[in-house]
Amino acid sequence: MNNLTELAKKQASQIILNTLGELVAEGKIPAEPLPAFNIERPADPSHGDFSCNAALAFAKALKTNPRAIAQMIIDNAVTVGTAFDRIETAGPGFINFYLSEKWFSDTVKTVLTEGGDYGKTDYGKGKRILLEFVSANPTGPMHIGNARGGALGDSLASLLQYAGFYVEREFYINDAGNQIEKFGRSLSLRYMQIADGTKADIIAKFSEDEICGGIFADEENFPMPEDVYKGVDIIEHAYNYYKLYGNILVNKDEDERKRALTDYALPLNIAGLERDLKKYRIVYDTWFKESSLHQSGEVKRIVDMLTEKGHTYEKDGAIWFKSSEFGDDQDRVLVRANGIPTYFVPDIAYHYNKLVTRGFDRAVDILGADHHGYVPRMKAALTALGVDASKLDVVIMQMVMLVRNGETVKLSKRSGKAITLSTLLDEVPIDAARFFFNLRDPNTHLEFDLELAIKESADNPVFYVQYAHARICSILRRLKDEGVELKDGADISYSDPNELALIRHIAALPDCVNDAAKSYNPSKITKYIHELAQLFHKFYDTCRIKGEEENTVQSRLALCVAAKTVFKNMLDMLKVDAPEKM
Repeated sequence: MNNLTELAKKQASQIILNTLGELVAEGKIPAEPLPAFNIERPADPSHGDFSCNAALAFAKALKTNPRAIAQMIIDNAVTVGTAFDRIETAGPGFINFYLSEKWFSDTVKTVLTEGGDYGKTDYGKGKRILLEFVSANPTGPMHIGNARGGALGDSLASLLQYAGFYVEREFYINDAGNQIEKFGRSLSLRYMQIADGTKADIIAKFSEDEICGGIFADEENFPMPEDVYKGVDIIEHAYNYYKLYGNILVNKDEDERKRALTDYALPLNIAGLERDLKKYRIVYDTWFKESSLHQSGEVKRIVDMLTEKGHTYEKDGAIWFKSSEFGDDQDRVLVRANGIPTYFVPDIAYHYNKLVTRGFDRAVDILGADHHGYVPRMKAALTALGVDASKLDVVIMQMVMLVRNGETVKLSKRSGKAITLSTLLDEVPIDAARFFFNLRDPNTHLEFDLELAIKESADNPVFYVQYAHARICSILRRLKDEGVELKDGADISYSDPNELALIRHIAALPDCVNDAAKSYNPSKITKYIHELAQLFHKFYDTCRIKGEEENTVQSRLALCVAAKTVFKNMLDMLKVDAPEKM
């Protein structure tokens, strides 16, 4: 894959270094050690395609005015055979490089040649990443935070693959521990209420929908303690089990009843999570069960390993990890006085499994904003186990606020409960959901405007981008109907400022992919294609195709195809449709 922008940047740096070498050889400047210099793309194209601060950086070492150094470099620089046709000095001594016309036409040709592979890079070549995201509690449906995490995680996985990494998507199922105990207890209480003969006449008065949708809110007849799950999904599971098996569990002891109801309901919940995520265009490579870590002995082994290494101690009957010795703000309990491990131990075992047992080069977790304290303690545990903690990267994702008519939406109109992923997708197109959840840096709060997400106007960013792609498809169809098509090997060239601006942006895609992958931030991609749409619309509104001379027609047709290719590649990467008609 060609990165013409990076190649040009390297050529600019080499021009500076070669010229300095010549100047030293000719005795025009002293042979002094010189500091590093930067080559960057200026915000204003009139200041060149690349701007270099070498002369300012060298001024102190060479004891010369930076403007004079810059002029000396420009007067002696050789640009033949490079991407540049001229170099100028500006301001206090900046050296500005201007790309040649050939570079712009070569960029368009590169996109046409690489097609669906354009933008892919080798940044992560040879590196294996395990990306864990969503991992919603299987005791209930996914909420709106999981919706953001799903779009972010899946798009990040695709982005990392685009940047050359080998990536596996993983969902960690918390099917052990306190929340499963609470789940079983909740199911058991609801089941016993439904099976209670004294309440049979009450239940008989209502339809199945009414039973699952509200009558159990009557705390007088159907009381529930505070520390249980009270959602409609718990009632539905208990009611459906009762319909299937009747009073079979009534005379069983509590533990057996909880186990039977959990064994019935939990697989249904997990299947529901998988079904909803597939609807959201997310397919995982692995669904990893926490229970497997307990069954295999990996949880116990973690405690044994930390103890053998001298990193634990006993206090008040519990086993503690000396995590404060490894950068954590305090020590952590590993095993409670009752002999039951805290949730921290299987989490350590899970990350050890990722990085050591399965040998991934990097584990990337997407976690909610309430997990800030989780990161130092997990890294402390990995370090204590002899694992390179820098191999664990955590993306902290902030909260989502749903907005309609400028007001915060707290409840679903349909159920009166918190909006779930499933109910969101009943209201908002999947394209809009996936795009909107990636509009902001993960570590910033996101305001999701439900009205804007379904609006068919330029105000809606996903509609605006999709419309740009559809507009190009319409242009190409219309011209083809009139007998105007792009010819293989056509001679193309560019000079209009709007053509050049569009091509510069197209050429920046590989760097954008690398930057977004490096920072684990797909919002850099949504921003990139939104800017691409702006530049394309401006180009097409000012640069005619039909009726122009042949070279101009072919050049602008080629640019349209190149822009269409980039839109399609990036929308495909985000798993957002690229419609040909709108």
